[in-house]
Amino acid sequence: MNVRDLKKTARLLAAGILMATMPFSPNQVFASSLQTHYVSVDMTNATLKELFEMIEQKFDYSFLIRNNDIDLNERITVDTKDKSVEEILKNALKNQNAEFVVNDNRIIVYKSATKPAEKSVEKQIVQQTTKVSGTVVDAVTGEPVIGANVVVKGTTNGTSTDFDGNFSFEAPAGSILVVSYIGYNSLEVAATNTPMTIRIKEDSQALSEVVIVGYGVQKRESLTGALQTLNNEKLTNITTPSVQNMIAGKSPGVMVAPGDGRPGSEGSIIIRGKASVNGNNDPLWVVDGVIVGYRANQALNPNDIETMTILKDAASTAIYGAQGSNGVILVTTKKGRTDKMNISASVKLGVNTLTTGKMQVMNGAELYDQFAAFTNQEEVVFPRWNQELRNTNFDWWDFATQTGFTQDYNISIAGGTEKLRSFLSLNLYDEEGAVKGYDFKRYNFRFNAEYKPYDWLSIKPSMSGSRREIMNKEYSVTAMYSNLPWDSPYDEDGNIVPHKSSLWVNSNSTNYLYDLQWNNSQSLTHTFMGNFDFDVRITDWLTFSSINSYSFNEYDYKNYTDPRSNAGSGVDGRMEEQRQETIRRYTNQLLRFNKSFDKHSVNGVLGYEFNDYKFQYLQAIGTGFVPGFEVLNVAAIPEKTAGYIYENAVQSYIFNVNYSYDNKYLAQFSFRRDGSSKLGKDVRYGNLFSISGGWNIHRESFMEYDWLDQLKLRASYGSTGNLPGKDYPQYDLYAANAKYKGVPGTLIYQIGNKDLTWEKTYTLGIGLDIAVFDRVRATIDYYNRYTSNVLFEVPIASVTGVDKRVWQNIGEVENKGFEFTIGADILKNKDFYWGVDFNIGVNRNKVKKLYGEANQNGIVEQGFGGPAGSVDRLIKIGEDIDTFYGYEWAGVNPENGAPQWYKTAEDGVTREITSKYADADRVILGTLNPDFFGGFSTDFAWKKFDLNAVFSYSVGGQLYNYARQEYDSDGAYVDRNQMKLKKGWSRWEKPGDIATHPVASYNNKSESQKMSSRYLEDGDFLKLRSLSLGYNFDLTQWSISNLRLFFTAENLFTITEYSGVDPELPVKSSDNAVVNVAGPAVYPTTRKFMFGINITL
Repeated sequence: MNVRDLKKTARLLAAGILMATMPFSPNQVFASSLQTHYVSVDMTNATLKELFEMIEQKFDYSFLIRNNDIDLNERITVDTKDKSVEEILKNALKNQNAEFVVNDNRIIVYKSATKPAEKSVEKQIVQQTTKVSGTVVDAVTGEPVIGANVVVKGTTNGTSTDFDGNFSFEAPAGSILVVSYIGYNSLEVAATNTPMTIRIKEDSQALSEVVIVGYGVQKRESLTGALQTLNNEKLTNITTPSVQNMIAGKSPGVMVAPGDGRPGSEGSIIIRGKASVNGNNDPLWVVDGVIVGYRANQALNPNDIETMTILKDAASTAIYGAQGSNGVILVTTKKGRTDKMNISASVKLGVNTLTTGKMQVMNGAELYDQFAAFTNQEEVVFPRWNQELRNTNFDWWDFATQTGFTQDYNISIAGGTEKLRSFLSLNLYDEEGAVKGYDFKRYNFRFNAEYKPYDWLSIKPSMSGSRREIMNKEYSVTAMYSNLPWDSPYDEDGNIVPHKSSLWVNSNSTNYLYDLQWNNSQSLTHTFMGNFDFDVRITDWLTFSSINSYSFNEYDYKNYTDPRSNAGSGVDGRMEEQRQETIRRYTNQLLRFNKSFDKHSVNGVLGYEFNDYKFQYLQAIGTGFVPGFEVLNVAAIPEKTAGYIYENAVQSYIFNVNYSYDNKYLAQFSFRRDGSSKLGKDVRYGNLFSISGGWNIHRESFMEYDWLDQLKLRASYGSTGNLPGKDYPQYDLYAANAKYKGVPGTLIYQIGNKDLTWEKTYTLGIGLDIAVFDRVRATIDYYNRYTSNVLFEVPIASVTGVDKRVWQNIGEVENKGFEFTIGADILKNKDFYWGVDFNIGVNRNKVKKLYGEANQNGIVEQGFGGPAGSVDRLIKIGEDIDTFYGYEWAGVNPENGAPQWYKTAEDGVTREITSKYADADRVILGTLNPDFFGGFSTDFAWKKFDLNAVFSYSVGGQLYNYARQEYDSDGAYVDRNQMKLKKGWSRWEKPGDIATHPVASYNNKSESQKMSSRYLEDGDFLKLRSLSLGYNFDLTQWSISNLRLFFTAENLFTITEYSGVDPELPVKSSDNAVVNVAGPAVYPTTRKFMFGINITL
C-alpha cells in the first residue's frame, strides 16, 4: 500500500465515524461540550494542523478554518495531562488572536475580529436563497472527499460532504463557498444554481515536514542550507549490511564507493569532492544526536534507521565545526509509539554470486596458444611443456567460488503510553561468501525509551550493541585469478596436491586448497553504546537538553599459518593476534529556545560539547609452531610484540539562531569554537561560523498561483575545519622497541610539527527549491569550497633515519560544482502510481596553491607497489588533487610489434616516440574524478503491487587498472594465468598490423608491462544497483496491519567499457593511492537475489 492509499484509508475511517455519529439536523448544536472531553497531549515543536488532526482522531470533531486566516503551520509545544479540549485549544490559539465555536460536530476557528454570526443571527430572514449542491473531489485522483466542510463565506451556514463526496444546502444567491478539509488546501468558489464539481488539492506536506538538522529540527520550508533527507522507505529497498551502500545513487554530489564484495566489507563516502590531500575526507556520522565518528556506522542495523539526513554546505555543517568539513550524515533511529503496541518482523533469504565484469582469465587452450605464439618459445622452461597442455584445463575460478547463502532476520517491538514509550529491535545478518572461505555474521540489538514522569521532564535512555564475525581465506581470491589452468589441486587418485608440487607445470605456485586445511584468518568485533539523555522544559519557549553517551569497541584479530602450509613452511608456522579497544565519551549540554510573536519566529541553541577518544592496541606475533596448536604460547620464537595508547579530545562551544518573518524571509547564523588536542597549544582553538538566508518567494502575494507549491531561494557562506587523521602530529615520538643486531635501543619514530594548524574550508552556496502542480519538485545548488592550510604527510629524506612522514600545512584546494535533483509523480490515481527521481552532481577539483619553494613544481606521491610498479599521484598547482602521473603509452609499432612510449625531445617541448622504456619521461596522464555522476530511480504501484529500481552512473574520470599489469603482461609473468583480450583488442602478429597489444614473448624483455597510460582506462558506467518487487496483503480483519512479500536484486548489470571487474573504485579517502585495486587479491563485487516477508501486528 503506498502513502496515498494509507492516507486515504485513514481519512475514510475518520470520515466514516464522523458521518455515522452526525446528528440529523445540520445545524444542531452538539450536546457534548468541549469542556467534557479530557486528553493528555505531548507534542513538541508541532504544528497547529497536527494538533487539530490529533483531536479529530480522538473525538468526533471536524475542524473548519474560516477564510484561511489561521496559520496552521505555526509551531507550538503542548504538554498537558488530563486537560479539557477547550482549554488546550484556547492556549494553542492565543498567539494568533483566534477563537473558536462549536457548531454541530464542527469546531470553527476564526480570528477574533471576524467572529461568525451567532445562531440568533443565523435565523435572520433569508432573502433570495437558492439550493447549492455538488461533489467535492481530490484534484489529482478524482476520488470523492468525504467529510469536507462546505460553508458560505463569513457564516457558519453549510454542511459536510457525504460518503460519495456530495453536498446540498440552501444558501443566498451569489454566495461564495469556502471548501476545506484537513490535509487539503482550502478553496473559495462562487455558488451556482447547477450541480458543481469542486476539486481541492492536497496540502504540500513536504513544506511543513520537520527534518533533522544539526542539534535540532526545522520545518523544511524554513531551511536555508543544502541537505537531503532519506526516509526508511527510500533506504531499505536494498538488502545490504552496509549503511553507506544504502545511500548510493540517491543524493547528488555524494559519491559512494561500495568497496569490494567481501561479506561485511564497508564502502566509503565523499561529499562534494575531496578537500584534503591525505587528511580525513570521510563525512561525520551523528546517531540520535551523538557524534560517533567517521566510520562508526559499521555497527548500525539498517532496519533500525528511521531517516538519514545528509548535510552538505556550511549553513548545515558549520555547527559541527572541525568535524563537519567533509559533510555530516545524521541518523535517526526508530522510537516507540503512544497509540498502540506495534510488532514488526522481517525475514530475508537469498543467494549471492560473483560478478566478473569484463576481466576473464584464459582456459588451458587459450593460454597454450598464447605461449605457442611467443617469438622466443625455445626459452620456455616449464617442466611439462608439451602440446597435451592444450587439452588440459582446470577452472580455478569455478573451483574457488560458490553460490553463497544470505539470511537476514529482524524483529522489533514499539509501543507505550503517554508517560512511557519504547522501541526494541533484534537483528541477525548472516552472509556466506561467494568465494569459499569468506563469511560474515552480525548480531544487533537496540533499545530506545522515553519516560515522562512530569509534564516538564523527559528522560530518554537508550542502548545498542553489535557483534561482527568475519572469516577471510585470502589465498582463494588470488588463486582463482593467477593459478594456471594446467595445474589441478588433486592428483590422479583424488588426493590434495601439496604446495610446490612437481606434478604442476608451475611448481612455484600455491595450491590454496592444501593450505586451507589448516590456515585461517578471522576477526571478532564487539560494539556497545549507551546514552542517557533528558529534556527539561523551563518555559513554553525554553528547554534544556542534555545528551550523554559512552561507547566501547573491542576488535580481536587472529591469523594462523600452519607450518605444513606453503606460507608457513619457511618459518615453521606463524601466528598473529591483535586486540584493539576504543572508548569514546560524549556529552553536550544545550539550551534550546523557540519563540514566536506576531509574524516573527526565532529559535536556536546555545551549548557546550565535549568528546574524547581513547585507543589501545596490542599485537603479538610468533613463529615456530607445532602443527595444529593455534596458541601463541606454543611459539618457539617471539617475533614481535607491540602496544600503544592514543588519546584525543575535542571541546566545543556552540551557538545557532534561526529567524523567520512571516514564513517568507529566513536567516540563520551559527558559531562554533573548537579546541583539539591534536594541535599545538598555541593553535589549539579555532573559530568557525556560517551565515545564511532564504526567501520563500511563493508566499509573496504577487506569486500566488495555484500551480506553484514552492519557490525558495537560498544562500550561505561559512567555514568548517579539519584535523590531522592521526594523533600527536605536533610531537616528536620515539620507538623504544627497536633492535640492532639483537641489541635493544630507541629510534626517532616521528618528527613533530608544533606549528601545524587547522585545515579550514570556506564554502559559498546558492540554491533554489521548486515545486509545482503538486507533482514536480526540483532543487538546484551551486557551491564553491575553498580549503586553506591543507593537511599532508610530507615524505622525509631517508638519510634522516626516520621512515615516517611529517604533517604539514602544504597549500590550498578548491572544489566547486553544482547539483541538480528533480522528482515527479508522473501518474497517480486510485489504482496506479508512477514516480521518478533523477540527480546529477558535477565537481571540479583544483590545487590552487602550494606553500614552500620546494613544492612549486609539485609533490609526487608514490602509488601502489607491485612487481611492475604503479601509477603515482601528482599534487600540482592548477591540477586535480587526484592527478595520475606516469609514462605516456604511444601504442604498438606496426612494423615490428614493439611497445612505444612518449618522451620529451631535446628542445624540451616536442613529444616524440621511443621504444626504450628508460628513455620515456613522466607526464600528467589524467584524473580519477568523473566529469559528472549521480543516480535515478523509478517507482511503480498498481493496486497492491509495487516496483522500485535504482540506478547509478558516472561519466568521465579514469581508472588505473593495475590488474592488467599482471594479467595482461605480454608474457612477462608466465607463472600466472593471463586475461582474455577484450572485444576490440588485438595482438601484433606480422608487419603492418595495427594492434592494441605488442608482440608477446617469454619473460617479456620489452618492458611493455611497466607502468604507463596503457593501463589507464575510462571509468564511465551505468549500473542497476537495486530492483525490488513487492505485494501487500490486506489482512486487517486478522489484526495484521501489514503483510508484504517481496523480491530484491542487487547489481543486476553494469554497462561499461572498463576491462576490469568493476569500475566503482573502493575509494579510500584517507589513502594516498589513486589506483584501482579491483584486480589481484581483491574480492569482486557480488550480485544478490533475496526473497523476503515483512509482517506488522
